[in-house]
Amino acid sequence: MARIFAYIVHKGGVADDCAAELAAAAKQIDASASPVAIVTGSGPELDATCEALRTSYGEVWKISHPALSYPNAELIRKALIQVLPPVSIVLVAHDHFGIDLAPGLSIKLDSAFVSDVVGIDGIDGTDLKVVRQEFGGQVSAHVRCDMSSGAVFTIRPGVFKPIEGPPLIGTVVDKSANVGELTAGRRYVETVVAEAGDVDITKHAVLISIGRGIQEKDNVAIAEELAEAMGAAVSCSRPVVDAKWMEKSRQVGSSGKTVHPKVYLACGISGAFQHLAGIKGNPFLIAINKNPKAPIFQVADIGIVDDILEFLPELTNKVREMRSLAAK
Repeated sequence: MARIFAYIVHKGGVADDCAAELAAAAKQIDASASPVAIVTGSGPELDATCEALRTSYGEVWKISHPALSYPNAELIRKALIQVLPPVSIVLVAHDHFGIDLAPGLSIKLDSAFVSDVVGIDGIDGTDLKVVRQEFGGQVSAHVRCDMSSGAVFTIRPGVFKPIEGPPLIGTVVDKSANVGELTAGRRYVETVVAEAGDVDITKHAVLISIGRGIQEKDNVAIAEELAEAMGAAVSCSRPVVDAKWMEKSRQVGSSGKTVHPKVYLACGISGAFQHLAGIKGNPFLIAINKNPKAPIFQVADIGIVDDILEFLPELTNKVREMRSLAAK
């Protein structure tokens, strides 16, 4: 079996939550594997991230270069092909950056590529059997991937639960000297911070998030009543913003905000990866959807098959009843 590597994105010296999930996915591929984390960047933030990852990975490869201070997929591809062995399995989170990085990396490595992996069925000879979703999650495709020349996979966030156990005491290996000059046709210009709305959904421990299943603007009030009863905030998926039922500042996802709640109620949300990419910190996720095959159920801790227009008012009444009894 080829060595397994996980490319880890970080910000402010903190590794993305997907770091532990990629380690879990690596163990699904090969239970005896000791996956290697690869981190790129520069300065103290890079060092802090590497130190933190030592508890999840037996080995952490650090690539420090001034040109990598901002995550540019074009430059990172050039750096990775300088340090990766000829036959490698590389895992990358399936988010907007991973989609930019991974396909070109597989071409440079002359290896197989499968995107948006949501399940791993095991190994058959030199083939790895994986599951990915197509047609907006309506179809699960079982794919046989020839790994004789290595492979690159993007792993859907939230699917592979982090492995529980004692922390590791990994080692940090500096691979910076293996990377030569790095130049790219594109460059970082600036980061545009989204305007703050009337409610900052990133600060709330409980979110009632609504999707297309809310059906119309007037029904948003149903979610707002539940949020008021629970002391929560209402957030949403992109279709709700596109329909102008809620403002952009309430949107969760790759084109919206990243949230870290303790509890997340996904109401009438299908569960596309663009939405799930905005949910970090492994919250307790409750999914309510009348479609029993909705992709959101694959990552939910609790799944409820029901019409949210009927279920949410009942839940609101029950929450109010329980609060009333607790106050007596």
